[in-house]
Amino acid sequence: MIDDTLIQWSPQTLRAVLAEDLQQAELIVVSNREPYVHERVDGRIELSTPASGLVSALDPVMRAFSGTWIAYGGGSADRETVDARNHVAVPPDNPEYTLRRVWLSPQDHRGHYSGFSNEALWPLCHVAFARPVFRAEDWEAYRAVNRRFAEIVAREAKTERPVVLVQDYHFALLPAMLRELVPGASILTFWHIPWPNSELFGVCPWREQILDGLLGSSILGFQTQLHCNNFLDSVDRFLESRIDREASAVYRNGQMTSVNAYPISIRWPDAATASRAAARDRVTARHDIPHDHRIMVGVERLDYTKGIVERFHALDTLFGNHPEWRGKLVFIQVAAPSRSNLPAYQRLRRECGEMVDQLNARHGHGIYRPVIWLERHHGRNAIDELLRAADVCVVSSLHDGMNLVAKEFVAARDDEQGVLVLSAFAGVAQELADALIVNPYDATGMAEAMHRALTMPAEEQGQRMRAMREIVRAGNVYRWAGHMLLDAVQARRRSELQPIAEEG
Repeated sequence: MIDDTLIQWSPQTLRAVLAEDLQQAELIVVSNREPYVHERVDGRIELSTPASGLVSALDPVMRAFSGTWIAYGGGSADRETVDARNHVAVPPDNPEYTLRRVWLSPQDHRGHYSGFSNEALWPLCHVAFARPVFRAEDWEAYRAVNRRFAEIVAREAKTERPVVLVQDYHFALLPAMLRELVPGASILTFWHIPWPNSELFGVCPWREQILDGLLGSSILGFQTQLHCNNFLDSVDRFLESRIDREASAVYRNGQMTSVNAYPISIRWPDAATASRAAARDRVTARHDIPHDHRIMVGVERLDYTKGIVERFHALDTLFGNHPEWRGKLVFIQVAAPSRSNLPAYQRLRRECGEMVDQLNARHGHGIYRPVIWLERHHGRNAIDELLRAADVCVVSSLHDGMNLVAKEFVAARDDEQGVLVLSAFAGVAQELADALIVNPYDATGMAEAMHRALTMPAEEQGQRMRAMREIVRAGNVYRWAGHMLLDAVQARRRSELQPIAEEG
């Protein structure tokens, strides 16, 4: 086994470390969301990159280790930009891998994505007190779409032993289906969101089928060891199997599945193109913020798991308990629209809008508005600029597998200033202990953490930020991918020896 402490993970070292074992291997990624989307806007085709942690993490890996990425093609111009095999080379300016788009009927997409994935599995796996909705017709669509993707992977595979990275909760059934179609595949499934405890998971009517589907994986990855433990407990409770707790492995139907924690991360950025002062000048000018005002930011999808309402309650408490911040503090909230066709998200949007109006009416005066609400998608450069300009970044997730915004904030701060206020219920809190850790359900406690962040001496900010930057720099996305792929090498070796072991 390679000593991880000796590796500075980068695209070059990822290739070098894997060259001997996986140089000739075929790499396939399967996800619901595609890394590049073509949209028709005002008669012309425009290319966009989704604001997604999954895409942020996997795109640089695919650039380093070319292969095929299979995903749902939902862009209005996606069909116009593929070849006869539904392929398009990406990224367009410097193609390094192939995107294979999959077309779904509106009914299948609604049942698979909006229905079972996001009204059943998403709330089931996040302890955010949203009730999951289970519909038999959504389950049938979910099964059908998983089968469709499995068949496409099998057709796209050019070898008998590809390495397939299956991504997230949209494809819980795909590993077992693919195992039937491509028995020699090394299947690595990564579950980006939390896995609930066995009691919560047990409410799912199709719990056994989901567990069996995931156990088709050679390796099953979660963000934290707690999520691994919860999964093993679920298997123990609902399936006949043998579990080796010490090795973190499940044996069922002659198949071994290793269950491991792989904390996902980001690509460490190149040198900043502008100073923190320049970023702040642009942000304050863009939003008409006086230059002497302090800036707090929140950046996420508009989702009830992100704790946006809870942070607004904390902000209200901060202004009430520390009125000196009125007229001196602005909170900029970026809320990228998400799943706006679902009732729970529509209710959240209304509630957030009402709270922003209330906060601005209660604590604003004249032209001063303490909350700036930006409900639109922002590009990577705009987000980086905002994170560099902020004095404080607030991540108040009610439950999160990891949360990459926290890592992006730390990576953006080459000035070694700024304070991260971080929910204890985000997986990243286990890594970034030098953030101010909060309980988002405790408005008073979070308000006091905000006050402490705003008054923290520069020296303490630097000490905390340097420690967090070193963690994120060393544990970048290439390390995440490298660990999984090195484990895939071990799984491939075990599968080669298995027939010998059985004969002996």
